[in-house]
Amino acid sequence: MSTGSVRRTSIRLADGRELIYFDDREPYLSGTAIRTEADIRELPPMETRSEIRLDVLTGEYVAIAAHRMNRTYLPPANENPLAPTVPGRPPTEIPASDYDVVVFENRFPTFSGGQGRCEVVCFTSDPDASFATLDPGRARTIIEAWADRTAELSTLPGTRQVVPFENRGEEIGVTLSHPHGQIYAYPFLPARTQALVRQARAHRSATGNSLLADVLATEREQSVRMVLSGEHWSAYVPMAARWPLEVHLAPHRDVADLAELTDSERGELAHVYLDLLRRIDRFFPGVDRTPYIAAWHQAPVGEYRELGRLHLQLFSLMRAPGRMKFLAGSESGMGAWINDTTPEQIAHRLRDVAEN
Repeated sequence: MSTGSVRRTSIRLADGRELIYFDDREPYLSGTAIRTEADIRELPPMETRSEIRLDVLTGEYVAIAAHRMNRTYLPPANENPLAPTVPGRPPTEIPASDYDVVVFENRFPTFSGGQGRCEVVCFTSDPDASFATLDPGRARTIIEAWADRTAELSTLPGTRQVVPFENRGEEIGVTLSHPHGQIYAYPFLPARTQALVRQARAHRSATGNSLLADVLATEREQSVRMVLSGEHWSAYVPMAARWPLEVHLAPHRDVADLAELTDSERGELAHVYLDLLRRIDRFFPGVDRTPYIAAWHQAPVGEYRELGRLHLQLFSLMRAPGRMKFLAGSESGMGAWINDTTPEQIAHRLRDVAEN
């Protein structure tokens, strides 16, 4: 299937997992060539033993996934499981000798047994790249992949929320250095979403308005924490930022998820997101690649959908070059956050490091 500037091709890996190519280059884009590579590995069936338990003390859900304890951890370059499959090296998760963007079911998923789904998103075949070093065309392809998977995963029975995210940097526990992200189709509402729903419901009852839309409008009006603004998107540091580096990116229009974005909104997002990521990499003097977590918060599927609104939360655990913010007693033990800087200072720095 071809959608605009991207061609989508789905295959099955040796153990039955789905893999989807999102091609933005010839000869695959036009269909001149067709993806015919087969997974030649002899893979044993996946053995996943995850279950979801409710913490009755907090009302939060916890996924118990013991099989993930032995997942691949920082393999050498010649054993990179996200690299293309090339002669002279062991076959990888991706049978093709080159690719643009690939999505496949995680072999070590957090959820299993028909409860949710976990997918890996490979941003590029280049193991030395990062999202920030990609061009806008490739960023747009990734956005198309996120939108495609959001739409499809939202139709799976039991899905309550779909969240694409990226973890970057060994400092925050990344187990594969190849540029990639993940997409979770949660079979429950995560704790942060539960809290947002409570706040949004109270705000709508009191004002009749959308909480997230009003937050964006207030930040744009006050401007002190604004980082950038385009025709369709704005980025700002939240007033109660928890992390030493945190920024939110939101569309100006009320949009539930990435699948609802228009062509023009997706096009601008490719440029704005790259701009934001490159500012993140320039935030700390002497740090080439800032470790970060980027999560797309999308509206719940089904109940409470009208209370959600698409937005990105991008943050780093780094508080200074070579120093990380560890969640100790107050944050981890009590959930009471302490930030050692101010949101206004964060925003000022992100504005200062914009490309001229």
